[in-house]
Amino acid sequence: MLTQDQVLDEFRAAGALLEGHFILSSGLHSTRYLQCARVLMDAQRAGRLCATLAQKIHSAEFGEIDMVVSPAMGGVVVGYEMGRQLQVPSIFCERVDGDLVFRRGFEVEPGTRCVMVEDIVTTGLSSRECIAAIAQAGGKTVGAACLVDRSGGQADVGVPLVSLAQLEVPTFEADQLPPELAATDAVKPGSRGLKA
Repeated sequence: MLTQDQVLDEFRAAGALLEGHFILSSGLHSTRYLQCARVLMDAQRAGRLCATLAQKIHSAEFGEIDMVVSPAMGGVVVGYEMGRQLQVPSIFCERVDGDLVFRRGFEVEPGTRCVMVEDIVTTGLSSRECIAAIAQAGGKTVGAACLVDRSGGQADVGVPLVSLAQLEVPTFEADQLPPELAATDAVKPGSRGLKA
């Protein structure tokens, strides 16, 4: 099982732990950004990380798991690898007119016991929205998991959350930036935009 330091070393080795001025998908600004797509592009690295996350899920005693469900875009790759590790189907929901919904013929049968899997949790908003989509379909979310919890354990997703690493990275509203951050150009590196 990988330690938190080993997990962060995997991110560093992949060039996935960035320093600078970033706008997160939540709209908050930060001095650090975790680019999970870079850490997951190496199937061997993804396998190592998700094997440890699978062990943490089993240790959390969520009970029987029938399916992994992830929010697109960031959760898709980690969700599929977690499905492989847990030996259950994996599907994702995606945004349509601002709401997370199931498309592409994906369904959650009533009573299906799901674990919601994300790459990064910051505020927990997309996790809660994914869990709401599972509930609307009749499924039951027994727990949640992510590679990195950027909230330092403070995000409430509505169910127990396990992570490989917890980081306390300060975030700022756009109108409350510290002067040194305000003096630098902001970059939006995630899937929802490239440059602020």
